[in-house]
Amino acid sequence: MAALLAEGECAAEEDDLDRMFGHMEAGALAGTPPSEIWPELARGLMSPAPAAMLRTLRDCGCLREILPEVAALFGVPHSYEDLGETDLGTHMLATLTEAARRHAPLSVRFALLVMNIGKIDSPPEHLPHHYRHAERAQPRIEALCDRFGVPPDCRALALMATTSVERVHRVSAVRAGPVADMLQQMGAFDAPTFYESLMLVCTCDYCAYDGRSGRDYPKAALLKTALDACAGLVPPDGVDEKSLEALRDARAMAIALIFRSLRWSPYGPA
Repeated sequence: MAALLAEGECAAEEDDLDRMFGHMEAGALAGTPPSEIWPELARGLMSPAPAAMLRTLRDCGCLREILPEVAALFGVPHSYEDLGETDLGTHMLATLTEAARRHAPLSVRFALLVMNIGKIDSPPEHLPHHYRHAERAQPRIEALCDRFGVPPDCRALALMATTSVERVHRVSAVRAGPVADMLQQMGAFDAPTFYESLMLVCTCDYCAYDGRSGRDYPKAALLKTALDACAGLVPPDGVDEKSLEALRDARAMAIALIFRSLRWSPYGPA
């Protein structure tokens, strides 16, 4: 029912919530294998209003039964540099709304759903900051994917998102070497489709903060400039450690040159 409501972009009526809560209390979910829940969850995530599905599941108590890791995001404060402070659950819903607006594929929507579950038990004294959350998130995402039988592309993107989204938010046109390394690690040179999906995850996360919905993401544009600067620099035949290091240095130099020109250009990044 939650997936159907999301497809129709409808809010659940009180009677619907009561009925769903009653089914849950009666143990309707207890005997349902997660692998049978996944198709409906994926259907709702791919709907025009995925946040509506998750709100409905939360309001009727089903979310904590199906996805306790995701349900635990609500009520956890999060702050990231100049992007502002937010509630992680509310932020997750906003990222999915942005993903639907941008017609994102399932792998992107799934990554946005789960990438912050390493933050649900950050030490209270550190809040609203979440140190080493990726180390906690990755085994949880692996277990969740095993539980539901999540497709490999969704798993891979979610795992990469836990370590990469905040790195991308921090990237600047100051140090070319780390940017070249980041592009390599994120698959920009040899897995362009995966990399573009990751950039869409980052964009949706950025646009989910107040006042940024629908905007262009400056860091994605900066990384595209860096990637374009490396066009034509490809691994030679018979790759060895020495040639890979030379390739990395060549890419870093190309990026440094374009970043230097951007800093002197009146049309360069802010």
